[in-house]
Amino acid sequence: MSKTWMIRGEGGRLYDIFREQSIVAIGWHEIAGEISPAMTKKDIAKLYQQKFPELKKGTVIAAASQVWRFMNEVKVGDQVVTYSPDNRTYLLGEVLSAAAYQPERASVDLVLVRSVKWLSAEVNRDQLTQRTKNSLGSILTVFVIPDTGAAELNAAAAKPSDAAAAFVQETAELEEDEELEAPSNVSLDPLAGVESLAVERIKDLVARLSWDDMQELVAGILRAMGYKTLISPPGPDRGKDIVASPDGFGFEHPRIVVEVKHRSGQIDSKAIRSFLGGRHQDDRGLFVSSGGFTKDAYYEADRAAVPLTLWTMDTVVRVLIEHYDGTDAETKRLVPLKRLYIPA
Repeated sequence: MSKTWMIRGEGGRLYDIFREQSIVAIGWHEIAGEISPAMTKKDIAKLYQQKFPELKKGTVIAAASQVWRFMNEVKVGDQVVTYSPDNRTYLLGEVLSAAAYQPERASVDLVLVRSVKWLSAEVNRDQLTQRTKNSLGSILTVFVIPDTGAAELNAAAAKPSDAAAAFVQETAELEEDEELEAPSNVSLDPLAGVESLAVERIKDLVARLSWDDMQELVAGILRAMGYKTLISPPGPDRGKDIVASPDGFGFEHPRIVVEVKHRSGQIDSKAIRSFLGGRHQDDRGLFVSSGGFTKDAYYEADRAAVPLTLWTMDTVVRVLIEHYDGTDAETKRLVPLKRLYIPA
């Protein structure tokens, strides 16, 4: 019976490479050339320990297990899923080949590679029930997705069919009556990856904010960073939702003009050009998109005459966490968080 695997590199930041090159891949280039499918997990762990004697035993065992699974447990014909933390989207595909060592990819640390046929449709994380979100939350590079989660992903990818919508609704109703179980794909260290898991949960919380509240959240973060803010009233804003500056009027530099787009899909280069078109040469731009940006949008921002920074949902949450202690009561009301201390 085929399985559905989550495979992601660098926390999901290789999403575009996987999609564009029709692959999934993992690194460990230091040992990849010496690994064969005939090796056991213990063999791989021993090899890894020899290369990195300073690593803890648990870290070595976890790494060896990930490599072994990618080499041996993932099969041709299995389904594979990868995740973009910036765009909060999942990509589904089918594994087409066995794992192959490709040393020419060592510069990007993607040397163990499998070919994949990806579906054109992407699944937004906000389409999924909380139970499935939890099952997709492991910080491991390679793990099996439970059957219920895989079924919901496939139903969401097949939308807008009535059958898919009915399935997601049925799953949501079952959630209300069942206690959520911890996913089985946990690492050996129960505290490992707590930060990454927390960031995804906070993004889920921020995603549910209204557009007005998202605008207020961004303004609150900027105030915590030392700026004073002016928020545009509802209606045409001529390309600016917030103006942040040291004096609060926009007279003192830097004057940061902010545009906020919440849950509107990926922002493209056209939207970036439109935003830049209304900027003064002394302005600094900040474009916030909870739906992420296309590659062309990043290119347009990089070559802009006016300094421009792009914030995805992932960036917003990480900056919020960094400055949370300095945020005001209204910002904390929008996203209530609790500090947790764990051993470093």
